[in-house]
Amino acid sequence: MEELIVILAKALVDKPEEVNVTLETLDDGTLNYQIKVASEDVGKVIGKKGRIANALRVIIKAAATKEKKRARVQILD
Repeated sequence: MEELIVILAKALVDKPEEVNVTLETLDDGTLNYQIKVASEDVGKVIGKKGRIANALRVIIKAAATKEKKRARVQILD
């Protein structure tokens, strides 16, 4: 799933070399993915009214459900 997030995020931004995805496993077993992009690219990853961010979350949650896991996606600047 981490590779999927990287591919999608790099396709959205102007500076794909600054895309960094980290994985943190929470106490309840939830996978917490944090996407860090350049400050000028944050809006491109979030989208108008958060639509792109929500779409990313839906895709990752679907992939996690297929593997019988739970996942969250956070976008950091």
